[in-house]
Amino acid sequence: MDTTQRTEQQRSADRRRRELLEAADRVVLRDGPQASMNAIAAEAGITKPILYRHFGDKGGLYAALATRHTDALLNSLRDALDAPAERRERVEATLDTYLAAIEARPQVYRFLMHPAEGSTGPDQGFDVGKHSAPLLRRMGEELAQVIEERLDLGPGSQQLARVWGHGIVGMMHAAGDWWLGERPCTRAELVKSLADLLWGRLAAAGDKVGGPGF
Repeated sequence: MDTTQRTEQQRSADRRRRELLEAADRVVLRDGPQASMNAIAAEAGITKPILYRHFGDKGGLYAALATRHTDALLNSLRDALDAPAERRERVEATLDTYLAAIEARPQVYRFLMHPAEGSTGPDQGFDVGKHSAPLLRRMGEELAQVIEERLDLGPGSQQLARVWGHGIVGMMHAAGDWWLGERPCTRAELVKSLADLLWGRLAAAGDKVGGPGF
């Protein structure tokens, strides 16, 4: 097999994988954490063994979906952090971007962050609770890198940036989870309250010389 044939086969496989992930997304939007391999295979018009062939198992499919949605969210958060605005406005925009994302697709959020109740059999919902922590850790590390690149935090800046990164992500996740379930206030009110909580030393920190700022 020559290089051209291998490249075309890879493109075909990548295209098929995207199609299967889009089918899985449709099922997740409908069923949330109860999304099953049977339902996803039916949505894609294939048998379950073919779905396993592409992703290995339920965990492999979950990981692919998690990467797909986490990448999109992280890109949106970076855009909000780097927007041409005052720092307080960018903090609020970043918080709002996260909350808007989980509000717009609550079933996807619940699929990624909450285990399905009663998911005991191989064809039941995904048991994803054990996977949510790595997603949050990844977001925390990404935010820590942004903070370290943009703020002059003095001695021990790397450690402090990581503390802040993981702390902010944990706060967004916990507050957002509570808010999505109870809706005790508007999104704008929650954003302002969380920004007030964060503002302290974040407001006083200087931008790094020559850096993009925060």
